[in-house]
Amino acid sequence: MPITNEQVAVRAFLQPLYADAYFPRHVVDKGRAILLRLCERIEAEQPPDLAALYVLTQAATEEFNLLEAEFDAAGSEIETVAREEIAEDFWFVASAYGFADADVEELIATRDW
Repeated sequence: MPITNEQVAVRAFLQPLYADAYFPRHVVDKGRAILLRLCERIEAEQPPDLAALYVLTQAATEEFNLLEAEFDAAGSEIETVAREEIAEDFWFVASAYGFADADVEELIATRDW
């Protein structure tokens, strides 16, 4: 399903991670795919409120939790720079879909990174 939100369609998700050789591109690609799937789910399900949005974002956060092992296997990790960038992209997604009042910590409350 193509993304219809114009802000999201042109967003370069996780850009600082792509720019840093410490983060393996093939794993960052998987993180970008998680964020795009989140956007597709938001567009398909159209969460009516923050509680419904948080269910979707926390499920995507669980996918990032699983990705941590792939970062480790590639000699990298979801460390401070990556954590901040991932959180910022989650907030961008929430904001782009009309949830500018979302709490970034609640968006990613299920994280273990």
